[in-house]
Amino acid sequence: MNDSLTIHPPPHAMRQAAHHAVSALKLLGNEDRLLLLCHLSQGECCVSDMEVQLGILQPTLSQQLAVLRRENAVSTRREGKNIFYQVADARLLALLQTLYAQYCPAA
Repeated sequence: MNDSLTIHPPPHAMRQAAHHAVSALKLLGNEDRLLLLCHLSQGECCVSDMEVQLGILQPTLSQQLAVLRRENAVSTRREGKNIFYQVADARLLALLQTLYAQYCPAA
């Protein structure tokens, strides 16, 4: 391969991309957030169902969902008293799908 033909992005663009990648990895660096995001990568879910299905207690669940909302990793919609969450960032969803394929046992 000839490196002279390879086009590299400018350093400032690489730094910005690295910043975004590190932010995503920090989100995934917490076990409860990773579990929540992996669950949500399979489809939209409401808070009460996540609490039961994942076994994450309400205070922790609320705290971690707040972090994910603040970082724009998830989006929400309200239906009556229920709030439904889904993964909002396509790049994060692609990362989650890769992690799911590599680390989660086949169903």
